[in-house]
Amino acid sequence: MARLLDVHHVWFKPVWRRVVTVGACLGWAVLELSWGNPGWALLFGSIGLYCAHQFFIAFDPKEPGDPADKP
Repeated sequence: MARLLDVHHVWFKPVWRRVVTVGACLGWAVLELSWGNPGWALLFGSIGLYCAHQFFIAFDPKEPGDPADKP
């Protein structure tokens, strides 16, 4: 079964796509908060922080079957 948001997908390998994804989520959270919707702001803020962690702290740019992984 596919995950809802597969942050390890090859599509997220370029840095600009990861930055845009995190920025869009956190930006939408700020908009929702300014519109008076704290629930939606919390949801999108959580998604943005999760993506930021996965994309910039725990991200491994190598693909799982990459020959560089072998000793």
